[in-house]
Amino acid sequence: MSSSAGQTAIKQSNAVPTREEIFASAREIAREAAKGAAACDLTGKLPLDIYRNIKDAKLGTLRIPASKGGPGGSISDYIDLLLILGTGDSNIPHGLRSHFNFTETLALAPIELEDRRHLENVLAGKLFGGAHTEQGTQRPGEVSARLTRDGDRYRLNGRKWYATGTAFADFASFSALDENGDKAGVLIPVNRPGLTILDDWDGMGQRLTASGGVLLENVEVLPHELTHRRMDSYVGRHSSTLRQLHLAASAAGAVQAAVLEGIDYVQNKARSSLHSGAESASRDPFVQKTVGEISAGAFSVVALIREAARALDRTADAIAGGNAQDIEAALIESSLTTSRTQIITSQLALSVATNIYELGGASTTSRSLNLDRHWRNIRTIYNHNPLSHKARVVGDYYLNGTTTHLEEGRVF
Repeated sequence: MSSSAGQTAIKQSNAVPTREEIFASAREIAREAAKGAAACDLTGKLPLDIYRNIKDAKLGTLRIPASKGGPGGSISDYIDLLLILGTGDSNIPHGLRSHFNFTETLALAPIELEDRRHLENVLAGKLFGGAHTEQGTQRPGEVSARLTRDGDRYRLNGRKWYATGTAFADFASFSALDENGDKAGVLIPVNRPGLTILDDWDGMGQRLTASGGVLLENVEVLPHELTHRRMDSYVGRHSSTLRQLHLAASAAGAVQAAVLEGIDYVQNKARSSLHSGAESASRDPFVQKTVGEISAGAFSVVALIREAARALDRTADAIAGGNAQDIEAALIESSLTTSRTQIITSQLALSVATNIYELGGASTTSRSLNLDRHWRNIRTIYNHNPLSHKARVVGDYYLNGTTTHLEEGRVF
C-alpha cells in the first residue's frame, strides 16, 4: 500500500479496531492488492507488504469476542471479510486460513494461561500460521517430524509442507512425534533459529500463498510451547468445517475478481467481433448475455457461502449455549451445509472463470491480462479435499443416516 493509501482506514495503535474499522481497512487493502495481483502472479512476488497492512489494521482480531477484548465479529462477518480481501487477490484470504483457525479456538474455548499470551498477541495484530502435512509419507496425515527432550526443553526436527501463510505469520504450529511415538504439537515464533520457511510452492494456482515447505532443524521448543490438538472436540469439529468454508470463500474472491476484470476488459479494451453488428463490445447482445450469466454465477457463489456462514454462526451459538444435543445437531447441519456449498460453488466458480473468455477474442488470453489465474486459483483451492468424497458422504447421510465422516473433525 502506498504511503498515503488507507491512512484514514488503517490505524497503527494499541487500540483494537471496531468491526466497521476492520471492514473499511479491508476494502483499502483489497483495492491495493488488486492493482498488482496479475503481475505478482506472473513474477511470483509474495505480497509481504499487503500482510504488513493486514497486521497494522489488525484484521486478524475480528473473531475475538468483546468479552475477551476483541471486536466481536460473527462468522458471517469473518466470511464477508474474506470475500472482500479475495476480490483483490484470492491468495490473500487463503494465507489467513491458519490464523483464523487458531483464533476460532480463542473465541469459543476458555482462556487458559498460555492462551492468554496468544490472545494478547492476536489483539496486537500478530498473525498465526503453521504446517502439519508432510510429503513422502505413505498416507496423508502421517507424521515423521520428531520432538525430542533436551534437558528441560525440547528439540524439533523435520520438514513440513502446505505451510500456507506461514511466511507472513509471526507464530506457527507444527505437529511431530514425541519420544513415545505419540503425536504432539508445538506453537513457536517463526523467527526461532533453525526454522526456515521455504518459498518452494510449485502449484499452478494460489502461487502467492507461500504454501510450500518449512525446514525444522534442531529448533528449540520450550515446555510451555507444547500444544495438543483435539480435532474430535466440539470446537475442533466446528473449526474443521470453518476451515473448509474459508477455502470456498477464498475461491469466491477469485470468482468476483474474474467478473470485475471481465467487465473492465469489455468496457476499456475489447472490440466488437468481426461478425457483430454492434458498434462496440459493450453493445453486443452476446457479450451482454455472457456478462449477465457470469454475474449471476458469482452472485450465486457468494449467496451460498454466506448461507453456510450463517449455519456456522448457529453452531458457534450452540457451543456457547452448552447443550450437547443442540451442539451435535448444529455440527452435523453446518458440516452438511458447507459440504453441499462446496460441491455446487466449485462448479459455478469454474464456469465463471472459463466463460470470461467469451467476452473477447484471442486478446483475452494475453499474458499481461493473466485472466487464467482465476481459473487456476479456483481449481487449486477446490483440489484441497476430494469433492467426490464429500458428495458421497452427504448422499450416505441422507440415504442411511451415516455420520461417521461428519464427526471426524477433519475435512467436513
